[in-house]
Amino acid sequence: MDDDILTTLKILIIGESGVGKSSLLLRFTDDLFDPQLSATIGVDFKVKTLNVEGNKTKLAIWDTAGQERFRTLTPSYYRGAQGAILVYDVSSRETFAKLDNWLNELETFANKPDIVKMLVANKIDKPNREVTKEEGLKFARKHSMLFIEASAKTKEGVEIAFEELVEKILQTPGLWENRSTGLNVTNTSSPNQNGNCGYC
Repeated sequence: MDDDILTTLKILIIGESGVGKSSLLLRFTDDLFDPQLSATIGVDFKVKTLNVEGNKTKLAIWDTAGQERFRTLTPSYYRGAQGAILVYDVSSRETFAKLDNWLNELETFANKPDIVKMLVANKIDKPNREVTKEEGLKFARKHSMLFIEASAKTKEGVEIAFEELVEKILQTPGLWENRSTGLNVTNTSSPNQNGNCGYC
């Protein structure tokens, strides 16, 4: 029964091809990691229910292809989204450099002005890091984004990334509609109790 679901949120995962968007999604929804996971063609879609601060929230998560040839598919998928996860690969400076393009696209096509953005630095399990944590943090602060370092392979940071994103959306008035009755959003004074960056 969906009677106790507070709301349904549309979440996007965007970023260059190969940064691990699908791996993050698979780890979050099914707790699996597949090193042979093939590139997303078009759009993948998964649903997961998350309990944040006592509020049950259904997430409709859209995983978009990073390749240029699929970009014509994406504009319609931005519409109506309350949250976006921008992903880069810490072992590839090029994927970090392309974040500005993805942000521009998000701001062009997303029709909710208060959309909550989370920057995820993925693949921190890899030894050949090219982008420092400080650089990621600086970029996130500059663009008023949440920030976390993660690894879809080891699970580190994955759950927290989605939880913090949803928490911030629920704390943003007007960004989501309460379709149920009798449920109140618990607004905590400290959204970041787990020692991660929180809202940068």
